Amino acid sequence: MGRFLNPGNKAFQKTLKSEIYVDKTMLLAYTNKVIGSDMACICNSRPRRFGKSITANMLAAYYSRGCDSFDMFSTLKVGRLDSFETNLNKYDVIHIDVQWCMMDAGEVQNTVKYINNGILDELIIAYGDVIPDTVKTAYGAMSYINAATGNTFVIIIDEWDVLIRDEANNNELQEEYINFLRGMFKGTEPTKYIALAYLTGILPIKKLKTQSALNNFEEFTMLDAGALASYIGFTDDEVRELCDRYDMDFEEARAWYNGYKLVSHSKYGVKKYAMYSPKSVVEAMLKHKFGTYWNQTETYEALKVYIQMNMDGLKDAVIKMLAGESEKINTGTFENDMTSFATKDDVLTLLVHLGYLTYDSETEEVSIPNREVSKEYLNAISTMDWDEVSKSIKASQKLLESL
Repeated sequence: MGRFLNPGNKAFQKTLKSEIYVDKTMLLAYTNKVIGSDMACICNSRPRRFGKSITANMLAAYYSRGCDSFDMFSTLKVGRLDSFETNLNKYDVIHIDVQWCMMDAGEVQNTVKYINNGILDELIIAYGDVIPDTVKTAYGAMSYINAATGNTFVIIIDEWDVLIRDEANNNELQEEYINFLRGMFKGTEPTKYIALAYLTGILPIKKLKTQSALNNFEEFTMLDAGALASYIGFTDDEVRELCDRYDMDFEEARAWYNGYKLVSHSKYGVKKYAMYSPKSVVEAMLKHKFGTYWNQTETYEALKVYIQMNMDGLKDAVIKMLAGESEKINTGTFENDMTSFATKDDVLTLLVHLGYLTYDSETEEVSIPNREVSKEYLNAISTMDWDEVSKSIKASQKLLESL
C-alpha cells in the first residue's frame, strides 16, 4: 500500500465514521457499468465542498487491490447489488490529489515531476522486474506492466484542474502538465492499461489547451450532470431524513440550501433534481442552526472580483437575479478556465461551475439557487460603490421577504 499506488481504504473509512454520512455508493453502479469500456474515462466537475474528495476516496477504497473493503461496502447501498463483488478490490489504483502534490512538491514548478516520479517509484517497487531501467514516465511503466501481466489500472485524479485554475499564466508548467495528461490518457496504448479513469475538480475540461489531451473523457458538469446528477449534492429525500433525525425544519432547509438544478437523461426518461449544498446541510444539522456555512469556506471577495467585471450588462443581471428572476445565457462560449472572459455569459457560466448560480438546461437560464448564496452576493455587493445596486436591492420586496 503506497501513497499513490493502491492507497487503501483508510480515508473513506474516516468518512464512514463521521456523525453524518449520506450514502452515495450507488455511483459505483455507474462506474462498474462502464469500467473497461470506451466510456470508462470520466470527468466529474462540481463546486468546492460538494463531496469531490469523498467520492475519489470511495472509488479508491472500492477498487484498490491494496485493501479488503468487503465489510466496509457490504452494508452500504452498493452492497445490495448482484454485481457488488465483481470489481471489488480487483484493480491497481493510482490516486493523485494534485492540490496536495502541488504543496508537497516544494516549488509549484516541480509539481508534475513530483507526481510522475512518485508514481513511478511505487510502480517499480511493486513491478520492478517487468519495468526496464530506461522507463522514465509513470504511464510508460503502466504500459510495460500491462504487457507483462495483463493488469489494468484505475486512475483517480482529485483536484485535476488546480494547475489550470491557479497557474493559468505559467505556460511552461501548463504545457508540462498537459503533456503528462496526454501521455497518461491519450492514444491507443492507454486504452490497454486503463480500466477506469475518474477526474474530479471544479472546472470542466478546458477547451483548446487540454482538449487534445482529454477529449476522450465523458464529462459530467453543473451544466449537464447526466447519469451522475443524484450524486452531486444531497437530494430532497436525503435532506428530509436528516431533518427528521436532527429535528430541523425541512422547508427551512430547502429555502437555505436547495436549488441546484440538475437533469439526468436515460432510456427511462428525464429525471430532474434540485440538489442541496452538502457542506451546509451537514453543518446546519450538527450545529442545529441554519446559517451560511458553505460561504464560510471561501471569502466573498472571490465572488466580488467576477461581479466587478461588469461586462455586457453583468451588473444588471446580478440585480435581476437578486430580485428572484432568471437570466438567459449562452454557455457555449465559456472556455472552461478562470481567465478567458469575452462576455457576461462567460462569467455567469463560471459562477455556475463555482456554485454561485444554478443552470436550468431546459430554459437555458441561470439564477441564484438559495438563501445562503443570495447572502453571499449581498456581502460582495455591500462593499462596492454601486448606489444604483443598493437602491435596486432595497426596492425589491421579493428579495427582502426572502432574507
